[in-house]
Amino acid sequence: MNKGLIIAGGIGLFLLLILMNGCSAYNSMVEKNEDVTGKWQQVETQYQRRMDLIPNIVKTVEAYAKFEKSTLVEITNARASATSIKIDPSKLDAQSIANFEKAQGAITGALSRLLVTFEKYPDLKANQNFMALMTELEGTENRIAEARRDFNLAAQGYNTYIKKFPSNLWAGMFNFEPRGYFE
Repeated sequence: MNKGLIIAGGIGLFLLLILMNGCSAYNSMVEKNEDVTGKWQQVETQYQRRMDLIPNIVKTVEAYAKFEKSTLVEITNARASATSIKIDPSKLDAQSIANFEKAQGAITGALSRLLVTFEKYPDLKANQNFMALMTELEGTENRIAEARRDFNLAAQGYNTYIKKFPSNLWAGMFNFEPRGYFE
């Protein structure tokens, strides 16, 4: 009888430890997943900040560069394309992030061509409004780079955690999927 109680107690203790480990792992995965989602929202916020600057930059440049329409149209089209891409934070896989990055890259390229065009117009270079917008754009680009770095670090921490043993067992059981990265 004593032997049976000891074995039952040992099994009960073992099961309790497994349950506690599962609860702890699940809570950690939820926490890390939410951190990745929060970092993604920061990335989106910074990209939206850049999107909001573009119409002001285009208006300012239009006043000085009437015949550079193709560059301005390219920026406007790239902005429209990039704003149409929406990613569900729960599905941040590599392909979704690559599509997002491609659309944002089109804007970066168009803005680069605009800056080359801007060098042709000394009056535009002297415009205080335009210079303030360029300074704000530069700051926004720095914020984007930092938000992307923070996102990648959070995604890396999450992905590492769900791939380690025994967390990988719980991750598979509760459908925690790896997250993609920015290149």
